Amino acid sequence: METLDITTETRTLETLEQAAETLKEADSDMIRDWLLSLVPGLLGFALQVVLAMALYFVGSRAIHLSRRLLRRWLEKADVDLGAKQFLDALLKYFLYFVLVVLILTLFGVTAASVVAVIGSAGLALGLAIQGSLANFAGGVLILLLKPFQVGDYIKEDTHGNEGVVDEISIFYTRLLSVDRKTIVVPNGVLANSSLTNTTFSDIRRVDLEIGIAYEADLLLAKEILLAQANAEEARLADQETVAFVSELGASEVKLGLRLWVKTEDYWTAKWRLTERIKLAFDEAKIEIPYQKIDVMMRE
Repeated sequence: METLDITTETRTLETLEQAAETLKEADSDMIRDWLLSLVPGLLGFALQVVLAMALYFVGSRAIHLSRRLLRRWLEKADVDLGAKQFLDALLKYFLYFVLVVLILTLFGVTAASVVAVIGSAGLALGLAIQGSLANFAGGVLILLLKPFQVGDYIKEDTHGNEGVVDEISIFYTRLLSVDRKTIVVPNGVLANSSLTNTTFSDIRRVDLEIGIAYEADLLLAKEILLAQANAEEARLADQETVAFVSELGASEVKLGLRLWVKTEDYWTAKWRLTERIKLAFDEAKIEIPYQKIDVMMRE
């Protein structure tokens, strides 16, 4: 009986060992088959990635070439610089959007799916980018109405930003201040608020106001103003130059002087003329009133 039990146990162990070996072989075969089944997919995905990179490289080159051709055509058409910058940026964003859609199609995303997603999210997208759309519309209005162009010096009255227009983009206009700081102003703000274009005209009037004491020789002061204005090398001789009494103040007689210069000579002429008038008044003993404090000391 004991011999029979030992034989039975031995057979049971052998059966279990065979079963374990069979399971190991089955697991190895399943894992191998699963890994082999992944190879075509991985190769296909790798091929898609390579094709996407190649498409992006070729597409970016094509976009660069298209933008260059557009700029050449705009130069031949004698379009102003602001319109060139705006249309160039518009073409750039549009072509890159098309390129992204083409790349997505390599991974199974159809153009119809992209349009459907954009359409279904149209309301939320519109609310999210309503400011950008307003800026885009403002840029279009700026190009059509041309309140300013690249190179003009403008003052935006709402927030007090001012500078030379350096670039008109799709959503923003970039200004350079007199101390070479970059100011970025949304196109919507410029299109919907008042602004001053100080360089729109080729000529500009210099307005000076100088106060003299009531005891000073008024006629002599006016003669000095006219003499200094006529001696100004930037003055336009074909335009009127006038000196006048603008106001009788509480402690001074205010004299005004007006003359015309070219726009690019405005600041140089104004600063030079102001200095020369001060020196001429000092030489003629014409007092320019200023605030004074008399201090009396008692013992």
